[in-house]
Amino acid sequence: MRVIAAPPQPFALLLGSFLDYLGTERRLSPNTLDAYRSDLLQLAAHLDRHGRDAVAVSAPQLELFMAELALGATGHPPVSPATLQRKAACLRSFYRHLRRTGVIDHDPTGQLRGPPKAHRLPQVLNAEEVALLRCGPRGSDPSALRDRALLAVMCDCGLRASEAIGLRLRDVDLRRRVLRTGGDGPRERSVPLGRDAARPLRAYLDRGRPALVGVATELHVFVNRRGSGLTRQGLYKIVQGHARSAGLDDRMSPHTLRHTFAARLLAEGSDLRSVQELLGHADIATTQIYARLPPRRPTDVSTGSPRTP
Repeated sequence: MRVIAAPPQPFALLLGSFLDYLGTERRLSPNTLDAYRSDLLQLAAHLDRHGRDAVAVSAPQLELFMAELALGATGHPPVSPATLQRKAACLRSFYRHLRRTGVIDHDPTGQLRGPPKAHRLPQVLNAEEVALLRCGPRGSDPSALRDRALLAVMCDCGLRASEAIGLRLRDVDLRRRVLRTGGDGPRERSVPLGRDAARPLRAYLDRGRPALVGVATELHVFVNRRGSGLTRQGLYKIVQGHARSAGLDDRMSPHTLRHTFAARLLAEGSDLRSVQELLGHADIATTQIYARLPPRRPTDVSTGSPRTP
């Protein structure tokens, strides 16, 4: 069994005071006290690695601690969702005690939660399936150019359906290869646009979109055959139609491409915090579900470079 090094004395005093409170006032069992002690010693080791102090710790640092446990980022097996729920409860109880006793004046665990319960693992595509899907739109007519660009952007940028149809011309910077899109609520984020997505997007903006829009004034990037902004229903029909043509499950949704994007990033070695930022998740607990996917090689989950039709 791994032995966690003793924490610095100030933390040891805080821990001792907390365990005394649990044992004398709340009369918790010795086994429960041992579990709380172990959880908090893990926190102490995490804070020591990152040069942080238990009293001055921030909410994002505690979220990072939970994320590392979920991902197994410290070289140990990933912690189960049930255990993460228990550890989150321990942290909330510990910092409520510190606030109640006047050690801190702000509880950093106010929004700390464990991972979502009873959620099915996200469905993701492998590299061959992504390549088949992206090769689906053939020809040089405006709709084919639009569909190729749309699938490329969703595969390479991990956009939500609402973000893809809400993308405006002013949000696209092909020179810098960056998209600006909204996160949860009013937040905005910049998303890198890879070469494999920039090429079909440029072709669509140069030749496909002008033919669809005509002389109308339309601000959205992706439009329908009438030149109006693409609707959510229209987006689903495009993605599912090409999925059926590629022999994939016709129940696949645009969100499957977002899941695949996240899984690819983790397979390539990105840390959970970076994936959270690229996906625009407000809470890292939402991103943690991807850490529960079976380990994959980078080539198993990839947007890939589709062969030219």
